[in-house]
Amino acid sequence: MFKIRKETAVGIFVILGLLAVVYMSVKLGNVQLFSDKYYAIKANFTDISGLKVNAPVQMYGVEIGFVGEIGLDQEKGVAAVTMMLLKEVQLTDDAIAAIKTNGLIGDKYVKIVPGGLGDPVKPGDTLFNTQPAIDLEDLISKFAFGSV
Repeated sequence: MFKIRKETAVGIFVILGLLAVVYMSVKLGNVQLFSDKYYAIKANFTDISGLKVNAPVQMYGVEIGFVGEIGLDQEKGVAAVTMMLLKEVQLTDDAIAAIKTNGLIGDKYVKIVPGGLGDPVKPGDTLFNTQPAIDLEDLISKFAFGSV
């Protein structure tokens, strides 16, 4: 009869455990390995308060991608957001990108309102029509102190 030594059984168990950890990290971390389902477009905002990497990008209430990178363009004085959109989604350069809040105090996401008359957006292009995030604290303070 075939008998497995303890060291071999422990080694197999450790390898299976490591494979499970790697699999869960890739799945839960939304890591795109060897995937070409997405293309990148950029948008510049004057304020992106609360927006995070991997935040959803929606159009008509349907998730069409996610925020890939957030950076600062000090020359222009704007926050540069790179969005990864599904390849089946085609936008035109007159589309509007806006930072919205999910619910009253929920997470931020990017809402895209499609245009229709502009030229098609190619990977790496920039959307110029943007709307910044609304600062709820600023609105409440203006209302409380009567400057609204």
